[in-house]
Amino acid sequence: QVQLVESGGGLVQAGDSLKLSCKASGRAFRNYTVAWFRQAPGKGREFVAEVNWSGGITYGTDSVKGRFTMSRDNAKNTAYLQMDNLKFEDTAVYYCAAQKLSSRVEGPYGYWGQGTQVTVSS
Repeated sequence: QVQLVESGGGLVQAGDSLKLSCKASGRAFRNYTVAWFRQAPGKGREFVAEVNWSGGITYGTDSVKGRFTMSRDNAKNTAYLQMDNLKFEDTAVYYCAAQKLSSRVEGPYGYWGQGTQVTVSS
């Protein structure tokens, strides 16, 4: 069983940075792939990035490549999403999720956090 708690969201201006954290409970965290998804108002959930158990990172939409950086610290049971040069279109609720295998779709992820709101003003 894994429980996830996100933090770090907030209201920022375009061009600012935020760093989201996903704190996990459970001693098996290092064996899980952790992903970030986001959901903008009126839209479906979108894959942002994932980091697998060995540290391999995959980014989703081209719009975040070069601006977002995902990482994990297994000693702290925490995954991070550093978001730089934020844009209005990055406004969404950001969720972290975990499962044993890598995936860019939300279906296989069995563990989810409650989400953290990121709002970027233009």
